Amino acid sequence: MKLYKSLLALLVGIGVHNVNAQSTDQSPAKYDQHKVFSPLFYPAKGNEYRAASGAPGVKYWQNHADYKLNVTLDTAKHRVSGTTVITYTNNSPDPLSFLWLQVDQNIYREDSRGEATSPVTGGRFTNKTFTNGDEIKGVYVIKNGKQEKVDYLVTDTRMQIKLSDTLRSGGSKLLIKIDYAFDVPEYGTDRMGRKLFKNGWIYELAQWYPRMEVYDDVTGWNVIPYMGASEFYLEYGNFDYTVTAPSNMVVVGSGELLNPLEVLTPKIISRLASAKNSDKTVMIKDSAELNNPDLHPQKPTLTWHFFCKNSRDVSWAASKAFMWDAARINLPSGKKALAQSVYPVESKGMGAWSRSTEYVKACIELYSNEWFEYTYPVATNVAGIVGGMEYPGIVFCGSDNQSGALWEVTNHEFGHNWFPMIVGSNERKYAWMDEGFNTFINKVDTKVFNKGEYFEPQDQHMAAPNMFSADADAIMNTPDVIQPDYLGYAAYEKPALGLTILREQILGEKRFDYAFQTYIKRWAFKHPTPWDFFHTIDNAAGEDLSWFWNEWFFNTWKLDQAVKSIDYQDNDPSKGALITIENLEEMAMPVTIAIKEENGKTGTVNLPAEIWQRGASWTFAYKSTSKIEYAIIDPDHVLPDVNPENNSFSGIAIPQGVTAATVIKTYIDAIGGENRLKDVKDLTINAEGSVQGLAVIRVNKYKTPDEFFQDISVPAYNNLNVSHIIINGDSLNVMQMRKQAVIPATEKGAVKARYKLFPELDFNKSGYSMQLDPTIKVINGQLAYLVKVTMPDGTKVNYFYDQKTGLKLKQFTDVKGSTQMEWSDYRDIQTGIKIPFSEKTTVVGQPIEFKVKTTEVNSNISNDIFK
Repeated sequence: MKLYKSLLALLVGIGVHNVNAQSTDQSPAKYDQHKVFSPLFYPAKGNEYRAASGAPGVKYWQNHADYKLNVTLDTAKHRVSGTTVITYTNNSPDPLSFLWLQVDQNIYREDSRGEATSPVTGGRFTNKTFTNGDEIKGVYVIKNGKQEKVDYLVTDTRMQIKLSDTLRSGGSKLLIKIDYAFDVPEYGTDRMGRKLFKNGWIYELAQWYPRMEVYDDVTGWNVIPYMGASEFYLEYGNFDYTVTAPSNMVVVGSGELLNPLEVLTPKIISRLASAKNSDKTVMIKDSAELNNPDLHPQKPTLTWHFFCKNSRDVSWAASKAFMWDAARINLPSGKKALAQSVYPVESKGMGAWSRSTEYVKACIELYSNEWFEYTYPVATNVAGIVGGMEYPGIVFCGSDNQSGALWEVTNHEFGHNWFPMIVGSNERKYAWMDEGFNTFINKVDTKVFNKGEYFEPQDQHMAAPNMFSADADAIMNTPDVIQPDYLGYAAYEKPALGLTILREQILGEKRFDYAFQTYIKRWAFKHPTPWDFFHTIDNAAGEDLSWFWNEWFFNTWKLDQAVKSIDYQDNDPSKGALITIENLEEMAMPVTIAIKEENGKTGTVNLPAEIWQRGASWTFAYKSTSKIEYAIIDPDHVLPDVNPENNSFSGIAIPQGVTAATVIKTYIDAIGGENRLKDVKDLTINAEGSVQGLAVIRVNKYKTPDEFFQDISVPAYNNLNVSHIIINGDSLNVMQMRKQAVIPATEKGAVKARYKLFPELDFNKSGYSMQLDPTIKVINGQLAYLVKVTMPDGTKVNYFYDQKTGLKLKQFTDVKGSTQMEWSDYRDIQTGIKIPFSEKTTVVGQPIEFKVKTTEVNSNISNDIFK
């Protein structure tokens, strides 16, 4: 599942107050090494089912379910009806007197538990309309070719079958037949549904048949109800299924199409044959051919027959509106598979779905080479109402996705074919074992795809305040317990970042990749627990990581590393330095410190996390040859340090005669001088940023003395208006996603301070006070002065100015929720006046860099736009 934290929800926070304020104050250390490095992290020893090494035990078992499914799609009634026959094998050591199945269509009933637990404000998993759910017509056990009705009970999204004869252990089999039907909802909690396009309805069918619950050695029957956020936990088996639909529809599904001669014309079969031998996308059915009756057999209906081997689920899609293209997938073993995409004419275009098959082919090949070979014969991307949802060999992605957003959602959903389709973890309990692992491999993949076409480096210092917010949930929670606003972090981003830190900072790529590959191989088509994962990585990488699993997955601890002091042997820098660092929050991490000396010499010191076993403070020797200009912890911003302001320490004193007033004057002079700046009566700045490859357009209009207009939009989403801000004197109006945003009174000053045109011109006025911090700061390797300004309303703003150029580098307020901004690339906008052409800010914890495209000075902006 692609959680829409990624684009639209991310963009909601661009404009105003998306990141908690940084603090320049240093709190007492909270760190306790005894909590981090506890020797009792692992709760129990291994057993014959699951070894202490993290591998399946010598007597590991799991049950098996084969399905024979035959259904009909009635497009007049938007209804699916049919029969499933399940061959269930009990490989457990336990006799079973009853069985549990999933009937997930019942979540769409008005009286469902999922509906009862949905917030009144709505959300992704809230039903828009209701159905009757799974209408069970009959449940039978087949013995010796004869059907016997059985006693069954449906409870919300679960069905219990009570057996008259106990299903014995050790491989005994049972045949279950169920006749059923259901109405296809238009909006199926963003996992399935239907949508009307220009040339017809697109149906995306999932959770479309009663499915066996998992019976395992951990909890027996896994019967957590389906309520929306929690996904699935399923047995493996073979699927033989047919879909009967009107003959003018294209049907695609998990697995291999077994009867192409019955449902495809010779022309379509020929094009598919070409695609199977082509690394370039081949059009199978173009937009001009959608209503061509010669491109499908002339019958009222067709029955499409698919087979999917060793899978945990199957899904399918059908429409007469489908354009269709395909290409060959090259797998490491020499085997070939087929990448294909089906989408409506509204989604065509090289900036949109016409590149979908290219994306499918690329991500499948990259994952297969890096981790484990793709196991299905076909990989199909379907455009429709579903924003992003994964199934074996087929995924559903929003039809309106374009450019980098389409790559991102396609890459993510197909990554799920490794987690949880190949490695069958329990999504109902541990969303991070599929979403987090998948998000991690997505990021590895995106760095490589097309030479990083859509790769956007992340500044973890900027991400940290949201990821480690005061109301954060620990990763180790079930998805339905995690607060909706934090699920994107707990299930996706935080576990993915944890694996990235392990790979890049703790173990190194070779050790981590071998261990991660070992985990996938060990648990392919099996059911691992979190402990199986932890033990496998420990054993295969050769590292006791219990301290890391403890702090990262089970707690909401934060990271705050700081440079406390720099001292010299005998007060002589040429004899070497002693640098003291501190760990002020509860989490331990390795330390990377970049050091620069006055003579220009640079060095990097890498220290393992084990230095923090000794306590919250550590001193190490550095062979300096001259006075150290500065030392910076985590110079590349790869760790989520919640207070990066204390990461650096400069040994350079404030030069004599420098005051807050002289720093501000130097800045004003550097960008044009007081008189020229006062001549600017209004200013328009048009800038562009990028989120997941999509352009984000920002228009800022300033008018003196105190008027401001901002509009942020995403053209690719029908000019979606993300943020709209108007400031007029004391008036502040903020709209986000076309909804009025309520800004607390305590934050209004921070918003106004951010959007003031040349605020430094006011600092010498009554009501303002300035204070120069007594230490030199380091901003991205540049020495800087920090001037703390208190505004007339009491708002406190921290401004950082380059010591050499005088230019402003950074700004944030002390108000919680304030947005941090960094500036660079100053250029003239008219003779003698400079502004930064690059502004780096945050988008719900993720960086976005706006680049100025055009400016206009003194254009007599109308006062009407500020109303």
